[in-house]
Amino acid sequence: MKVSPVALATLAAAALTIPLALTVRPARAQQAASSKTSEEAVVAPNENLVVEGIPPVPAAVAEKADRYTNFRSALFTSWNPARREMLIATRFADTFQIHEVKSPGAARTQLTFYKDDVRSAQYPPKGDGAFFIFSKDVGGGEFYQLYRYDHATAAVTLLTDGKSRNTDEHWSSSGKFIAYSSTRRTGNDTDIWLAEPAHRENPQTNHMLARLDGGGWAVADWSPDDSQLVVQEYVSANESYLWLMSASSGEKILLTTKGGAEKIAYGSAKFSKDGKGIYVTTDLDSEFQRLAYLDLATQKYTYLTSRIHWDVESFDVSPDGQTIAFTTNEDGQGVLHLLDTKTGKEKPAPSFPPGQVFGISWHPNGRELAFGLTQSRDATDAYSLDVTTGKVERWTNSETGGVNPANFPEAQLIHWPSFDGKSISGFYFKPPAKFTGKRPVIIDIHGGPEGQFRPGFMGRYNYFPAEMGVAMIFPNVRGSTGYGKTFVTLDNGFLREDSYKDINSLLDWIAQQPDLDASRVMVTGGSYGGFMTLAVATNYNDRIRCSLDIVGPSNLVTFLENTSGYRQDLRRVEYGDERDPKMRAFLEKIAPANNAANITKPLFVVQGKNDPRVPWTEAQQMVAVVRKNGTPVWFLMANDEGHGFSKKKNVDYQFYATILFIEKFLLN
Repeated sequence: MKVSPVALATLAAAALTIPLALTVRPARAQQAASSKTSEEAVVAPNENLVVEGIPPVPAAVAEKADRYTNFRSALFTSWNPARREMLIATRFADTFQIHEVKSPGAARTQLTFYKDDVRSAQYPPKGDGAFFIFSKDVGGGEFYQLYRYDHATAAVTLLTDGKSRNTDEHWSSSGKFIAYSSTRRTGNDTDIWLAEPAHRENPQTNHMLARLDGGGWAVADWSPDDSQLVVQEYVSANESYLWLMSASSGEKILLTTKGGAEKIAYGSAKFSKDGKGIYVTTDLDSEFQRLAYLDLATQKYTYLTSRIHWDVESFDVSPDGQTIAFTTNEDGQGVLHLLDTKTGKEKPAPSFPPGQVFGISWHPNGRELAFGLTQSRDATDAYSLDVTTGKVERWTNSETGGVNPANFPEAQLIHWPSFDGKSISGFYFKPPAKFTGKRPVIIDIHGGPEGQFRPGFMGRYNYFPAEMGVAMIFPNVRGSTGYGKTFVTLDNGFLREDSYKDINSLLDWIAQQPDLDASRVMVTGGSYGGFMTLAVATNYNDRIRCSLDIVGPSNLVTFLENTSGYRQDLRRVEYGDERDPKMRAFLEKIAPANNAANITKPLFVVQGKNDPRVPWTEAQQMVAVVRKNGTPVWFLMANDEGHGFSKKKNVDYQFYATILFIEKFLLN
């Protein structure tokens, strides 16, 4: 069902159960192998880490934080089509792998064993559940390959070419074919390919169905008779199109308006049970994504959720076509809904404490709905709802490392006025009452930029308020999703610096709070949040104590020139086209790397060497220029990671070094 990079980002944030800025997964502490006394022992970085400027990390730091590295989470990935069983992704060793769970609360049986994460797995929608397909990359490079896993033999068969990037795989309604996007032809364009994973003699039955230009093409759904596909053409968070494509010839027909004055975005799309229409989410004639029914014969829309003035972010249609389960993003909180397709009215649905509900998926039996749930005091786990009885069951109970989550702070929604009078919001996590006096603050800015911080279980991040007494604020500056399509565009192109000013206004708000210390503020963020971190550090150096940039661009010109080819045009819509002289001059003017002389406060930069989105050279150039100032710079790079760290040993060291950085520069 996933078709949009925006939707991906939202799900990814929920799946990780922590903010991108640390990009950490649950892991055990590295213990220093040393004959020194405990006072002298240190945590040694592993052989894959490049460590520059970071002082030895005392083993005492790791010992104190150890419990916070043992959190787990479990992500639902697929129902078994023949039995009441599911696949989940969770970590027991170094990385997330696929596990089988045969009933609610049953043991998690590991099926895949790789050095890199495996988070995506899908059974065919019909059949005996003898096999499933899964996706994985190598070293965080995001060149995903598709594989078939056979239960009887545990044999794994490569289905793709082993070289290109293959994503957005969708089973046909019969379970015979998969359709997916692949860069195999040019390395940049995402063509649509088909394969028959069950073909025993030759599982690599791949053939290109449609040759397409651009990197934003993805399959959304198959028709009930396997004859057609709905394909999305993604241009930006505000602009996308839907096409009807023949599954035999690849010929396509545009279903949505193109070239109008108003940009329109389409999220998910699924065929109705009779194949006569398509359910879609769209902001057509609306600020928010509404659920609608598009009649293929008349091309008319029927809007189903107009009363809800928030985004419908995901949905799934029951096998009998009579019920649509969907989730809404209501000021950052996830709400589950059930809609009767005949009456257009909502059915009773369970309500949950504030948090996120995501990854909804009907079992082929038509009675049960799987979903993921995360809350501030509860790790991400897999659940199911029996819609006939209303019974909710928890399939997994992820460990919390011996820490009692009931003591963790809960998210508080806050608002502050920005420079132009616009109200900006965010979430505030307050330290426990045992920490008295004005508290230091960490501002963590989400990535995207078309993303949104949404409260859920923060994993290791809980250490900062619970053990260090640091308040945490996660702002959703202009350009964030979830607040209407106009708000998303307010930082585009030449408006980029307006989002920096939203953070400056947040610093004003902090100064007005009696329990917060405006003289001790650290700013951090990952990906685009890393860019924002560097922008704040260069523009408001005197208002912060230190900054932590994780996989962030340092110059949008060099970023656009060097990011993976399939992403370049997609990112130019947001940031501006660096090939245009006026835009290039503007981007060079505001580039943190070109304003690094302003940074006199300590900077910590974290980067993955294999990052396909933000090349490691973005970090390298920033570190080099800031060091010329004589400013303290810590640099950490993993040679076996991509866009953020995922491997336990790397994540652990990053976490401990971050604690040391906070102790040294924010608290002291």
